[in-house]
Amino acid sequence: MTEAFPTFEVVPAVDMQDGEVVQLVQGERGTETRYGDPVEAAERWVDEGAETLHLVDLDGAFEGDRKNAEAVEAVVDAVDVPVQLGGGIRSADDAVELLELGVERVILGTAAVENPDVVSEISESHPGSVMVSLDAKDGEVVVSGWTEGTGLDPAEAAARYEDLGAGAILFTDVDVEGQLEGVQTDVTRRVVDAVDIPVVASGGVASLPDIRALKEAGAAAVVVGTALYEGAFTLGEAQEAVRE
Repeated sequence: MTEAFPTFEVVPAVDMQDGEVVQLVQGERGTETRYGDPVEAAERWVDEGAETLHLVDLDGAFEGDRKNAEAVEAVVDAVDVPVQLGGGIRSADDAVELLELGVERVILGTAAVENPDVVSEISESHPGSVMVSLDAKDGEVVVSGWTEGTGLDPAEAAARYEDLGAGAILFTDVDVEGQLEGVQTDVTRRVVDAVDIPVVASGGVASLPDIRALKEAGAAAVVVGTALYEGAFTLGEAQEAVRE
């Protein structure tokens, strides 16, 4: 397992619902815009220069059942870049099965909050392969598709998961997610400062300055969905914007 994100990356999101690529506004079902076949989307982003892909099984995230497993396998088979996957991974067995299938990193959200030891359990056999997803709304970590508050501070939670063996943190600012209105960097910076492992930022990216701002806040990578699908900028333009 190589270290995740040795240089800053712009990572396209391939969020799946009912076997199709979608983007939601603030994670709410019923707000989705559809963007077609997951394999076609994945191949497009790799052709445009993606070095990593971010896959989410939204049905899994909401219902705990990995309904888009076939689409995920098809994407993993179709592309030759690392794939990180979240949504519906509820146990160490689920995670290990996916890692052995060829997924580079598994993203644990609700499972890690409900059973933090699952992070160390997976990390023992697959070091560095767990990315813990911390989604914050009003400064508090939320779970179950962003519907339940936990009372956890995101920076404190990130440090705790690093101690348990997490290889990276995915930090999503739910307050700005999917709205194309820009990012807030304060909370992201706090999470970055709390850990030594890579922090991948997600949520609200609408412009190239947003991507630069998250890089300056210390993020190791940024996940971009709606802005890429809606053509706010190209993947190439985003990569060029953060080249030093």
